[in-house]
Amino acid sequence: MKIGLLTDSVSHLPFDAALDLARTHGLSSVEVATGNWSESPHADLPALVSSDGAREEFLGKITSRGLTLSALTANGNQLHPVTGERQAEVVRDTVTVASALGVPTVVLMSGLPGAEGDSSPNWITTSWPPENLDILAYQWQEVAIPYWKELAAFARDANVRLAVEACGAQLVHNVSTLHRLIDSAGADVVGANLDPSHLMWMGADIPAVIRSLGESIFHVHAKDIRINRWNADNDGLLDTVPITTPHDRAWNYVTLGLGHPDGQQFWADFVYNLRSVGYDGTLNIEHEDALVSSIEGVGRAADLLNRVVLTETPDWTPARV
Repeated sequence: MKIGLLTDSVSHLPFDAALDLARTHGLSSVEVATGNWSESPHADLPALVSSDGAREEFLGKITSRGLTLSALTANGNQLHPVTGERQAEVVRDTVTVASALGVPTVVLMSGLPGAEGDSSPNWITTSWPPENLDILAYQWQEVAIPYWKELAAFARDANVRLAVEACGAQLVHNVSTLHRLIDSAGADVVGANLDPSHLMWMGADIPAVIRSLGESIFHVHAKDIRINRWNADNDGLLDTVPITTPHDRAWNYVTLGLGHPDGQQFWADFVYNLRSVGYDGTLNIEHEDALVSSIEGVGRAADLLNRVVLTETPDWTPARV
């Protein structure tokens, strides 16, 4: 496995400085966001689509430092009932650029439609009242599956894989919904970007997640959470408190290793479980800790992963499951 950096983690830095930071910490690769929810500080997507020279300059900055470009990221809501078409264009342009650059993977989320006729997305989290299931059926059958079948065909033709990040407030928010999307759109081109933090706060067991997803894990983000029991014990884990007031939340994204009492052991187990299902790709650090500077957070995450990551090929090859 290799360790990389999602450069949006240090979005305040110029691209060159972000790349230098990755190199300083002995990282092997970077992942760069191209738009939608990201302000895309390190990539000019229109230029990358239209200009060979822009693509050459962009990739040259990465490779000249001994780094590789492991993925492009286009997280957003391409199924939004109002702005979805514009966001879907960013996704397709990102796939086009990935293909032109020889980048194997585009990371994105599933998107979230509204109910029929709605102008806002609608995240259904319970089967009651009864109309919830009607909304959910519409979201999957009339919006998501047709869109994803078309996008999968487009990505397949471009020789690019789509790594879907299960996340709250998205149609795909857990392992079961991720399997549903993969089965509907095509397992050859649609798989998982495993960001364990999104599943942790919903109570999932991460080793069980890894075993269930198996060979569908195309890409991994290394990101942690911390449960604030003083709030979670009162209100549970669904939380609408802004991330800018972390002390008042039930949970927060935190610097790698600060989210579990066993710290390093959790991430050692994480890496070992990934190895057990045959994953040998990149672990890209994603820093979103409101209480720790991004420079320090990236450095701490890199130090931890460098202690636990498995870099050599085993003497036998584990089967992908």
